[in-house]
Amino acid sequence: MRIGWPAANRDPAAGVGPESSKEPTMTERIEGVTISHPERVIFADAGPGKAGLTKAGLTKARLARYYQQIAPLMLEEAANRPLSLLRLPDGMAGERFFQKHPGKGFPKAIRQMQITESDGEAAPYAYVTDAAGLVAAVQMGTVEFHIWPARRDRLERPDRLVLDLDPDEGLGFDAVRSAALSLRGRLLDLGLEPWAMLTGGKGVHLVVPLRRSLGWDDLKRFARGFAALCAQEEPDRYTVELAKASRRGRIFIDWLRNERGSTAVAPFSVRARPGAPVAAPIGWDELARISTARAFGIAAAQERGWAGVTRVQQSLTRPMFEAVEKALAG
Repeated sequence: MRIGWPAANRDPAAGVGPESSKEPTMTERIEGVTISHPERVIFADAGPGKAGLTKAGLTKARLARYYQQIAPLMLEEAANRPLSLLRLPDGMAGERFFQKHPGKGFPKAIRQMQITESDGEAAPYAYVTDAAGLVAAVQMGTVEFHIWPARRDRLERPDRLVLDLDPDEGLGFDAVRSAALSLRGRLLDLGLEPWAMLTGGKGVHLVVPLRRSLGWDDLKRFARGFAALCAQEEPDRYTVELAKASRRGRIFIDWLRNERGSTAVAPFSVRARPGAPVAAPIGWDELARISTARAFGIAAAQERGWAGVTRVQQSLTRPMFEAVEKALAG
């Protein structure tokens, strides 16, 4: 079933772009949130044949309605996690910045919590619990939502491991797809079941849901060891080196998403990239038919989700750590 657009009492794409000095002052209520300048074009290139919208592009109101409709699926993974928001108040043509600490004037629909950071000082962090929180973030110019791998009620017990496959510029998606399937096989051999997500950029995320039984040091240790083992056994295919120069012709297995305070793009988040692609959960059988990590836009986003992911009961066990570390030692 495709995500549709609820009927509106006016054409939300009928306004002018953010660069006009004569932009009308208009508002629209979505999920109880007042959206100012709903006609503002966020993505000018997300028109017919791309996001399925009008020639005017993807407006702020349309973006808000997308998050309103996708909320039941998106919040399964994104709710109650500390967030980092990528904000583009004037759309793709304007300034962009990440924000993880809520400032003055943040709407109440975006909740706040205090987290003790590495320097020992407490700082405010944002999180959402419902569709109103997502829509309120769009009102502030948010396009992308990035989430911690832990929820706020047990912040020191992460519940997901993320491996981000980031290809060198010269590699096509075929190489990424093949790598994702290969790493899935390696994880299954260890006793871990991963889920796949197209990032909406260049790569694929392998997401391993976990019981909340271990802490950050263990999560990081396993992720680093597993990625290093893959690179050690197939050095022409993978690297764990962060430097761009070391990635030439290879795929960077980014294991750094698994540190305390790190984030990864949330499932169903729109990406601030040409055409407004979506970070889309995808079945392993579907992956064979996909030709790009930007395969899904807003109007084509489907109620796919990760069937059964919230019911998964798996843990990083001592034999798993030992298997990885023994193989690394040679």
